[in-house]
Amino acid sequence: MKFTRHLASTLGAAVLAAATLGAAPTAHAAGDVAKGEKVFKKCKACHDTTAGKHKTGPSLAGIFGRQAGTAEGFKRYRGLKDADWTWDEATLDDYLADPKKFTKTKTGKNAAMVLKLKKEKDRADVIAYLKTLK
Repeated sequence: MKFTRHLASTLGAAVLAAATLGAAPTAHAAGDVAKGEKVFKKCKACHDTTAGKHKTGPSLAGIFGRQAGTAEGFKRYRGLKDADWTWDEATLDDYLADPKKFTKTKTGKNAAMVLKLKKEKDRADVIAYLKTLK
């Protein structure tokens, strides 16, 4: 009887641990820089990767760790004007998943960017690529 209770208790703990691990929020997976550069081709129509070289959207050189809406020399921010966050893996992931929704939630304004990267892997890869841009 004790063995059965012990076995049930042990199995219950193991199942609970497995369920907890499966349900835990995942850390942002490291992306692949080369794949991110390929996915970034979708972004090149509006964004450059050279510092100070802006297109319809701001240059993304040095974006990682920079306060949102502060690319030097770019004045056409709509949804990111007066943004109070810094671009890191989490904010970039949320933004790239749905820029309009993210910006509307954060600032109450509409973002100019309409491209959504729906696949988590694509976002991780692009973020890895963006981290290399200085």
